[in-house]
Amino acid sequence: MIGEDGLARTPWALGSAMMCHYYDTEWGMPVRDERGLFERLSLEGFQAGLSWSTILAKRENFRAAFAGFDPETVAGFTEADVHRLLADAGIIRHRGKITATIGNAQATLALRERGGLPALVWSYKPEQTPTPETLTEVPTRSAESEALSKRLKAEGFRFVGPTTAFALMEAIGMVDTHLVGSHRRGSSGVAFSNRPG
Repeated sequence: MIGEDGLARTPWALGSAMMCHYYDTEWGMPVRDERGLFERLSLEGFQAGLSWSTILAKRENFRAAFAGFDPETVAGFTEADVHRLLADAGIIRHRGKITATIGNAQATLALRERGGLPALVWSYKPEQTPTPETLTEVPTRSAESEALSKRLKAEGFRFVGPTTAFALMEAIGMVDTHLVGSHRRGSSGVAFSNRPG
């Protein structure tokens, strides 16, 4: 769809100024640092069953509640922190997702001696990326996201199913599902063998 500024975007990006800004400046751009990946993995987990706009609107609240998504700090959260988070109306108050985030922080720390979370996640980058021309052609999972999900679960992560793993891969530029013709197509700079010029 063509926005008021004359630029072509995926339709979901035109839902609000917040979503448009996220699409134009962040979504699909490479994230290769531990904290950044832990934050996005956490937010994708909280998004399960909800809209991304709901999560994005609460992002700063999540950052405040989860110590800026510092894995070392979150890994040390106690049951008192769980109760604090369950009482925090600024985030999604779901005990399973809250405790999974704490457990995922602990799993993130455990990965450090074996290359770290970024190396693990990026090792599942596909050689080719989808080239969707319509929203119906955008996949919601892939062989790589299924493999990544299985590996993360084996490493002790939770709320990391294949669909969540694929959404993470989209968000951090491991796959490019910007519609062909979008002004953001190819903006990640991540090389794919079938990316249109």
